[in-house]
Amino acid sequence: MRSAVVTDAGDRIRWAELPGRGPVRVYLHGLGASSAPYFAGVVAHPLLAGHRSLLMDLLGHGISDRPEGFAYTLEGHADAVAGALVAAGVEGAEVVAHSMGGSVAVVLAARHPRLVSRLVLVDANLDPMAPRSGAGGSSGIAAYPEEEFLAGGWREVRDRVGAHWWATMRLAGREAVHRSAVNLVEGTVPTVRELLLGLGIPRTFLLPEADGPLCGADGLVASGVDVVAVPDCGHNIMLDNPEAFVRATAAALMG
Repeated sequence: MRSAVVTDAGDRIRWAELPGRGPVRVYLHGLGASSAPYFAGVVAHPLLAGHRSLLMDLLGHGISDRPEGFAYTLEGHADAVAGALVAAGVEGAEVVAHSMGGSVAVVLAARHPRLVSRLVLVDANLDPMAPRSGAGGSSGIAAYPEEEFLAGGWREVRDRVGAHWWATMRLAGREAVHRSAVNLVEGTVPTVRELLLGLGIPRTFLLPEADGPLCGADGLVASGVDVVAVPDCGHNIMLDNPEAFVRATAAALMG
């Protein structure tokens, strides 16, 4: 395990690191998750192994610190990751990022372009959405006022998300989960989609084939984003169909 101080208060991001050749690859998880449980199996696959790889936990998640005073905006997450990458001596990383982590990765590439050379976004959030009471995922979490979520709303979320997601969500700070969800559904200005369209680096977007056509796919493709549908999986593509995920990711990283 390695770490770096990323806030003025001394809070640390931590990551598991695999040695290897360049370019460096950085893996970022989604809301309430942790990178090692979601990515370790695929990173070890022969098609992806051999590169220096950082399985990084966003601030407030996994093995990273959980500051209660941090805002957990997408920009804040991105700047914290940037601080960790600088401390690790990383530039021009290939970033593979899932769900909310994909949103953070796009913001990271826009705000700190020298740190990112390529993006593989795994069913990432590109657009703002409305909070929706009782829904699963970020929109349901964001529907709670923070005080209500901290006072016990998190238990309702625990029961809705199920044992698999809760296995990592329970490790995250409750302020981190709620504020990250609120900021994710609110999005950024410009939007994450608009930031992605404006990037001049290789970009690939993986989505579950069963979800049907990606909203706004034509615009993404026109801007140079490769949109790849992966069969036999849900949102957690790397867990549901690791072989197909590895093949699609390896192709994106070699393209």
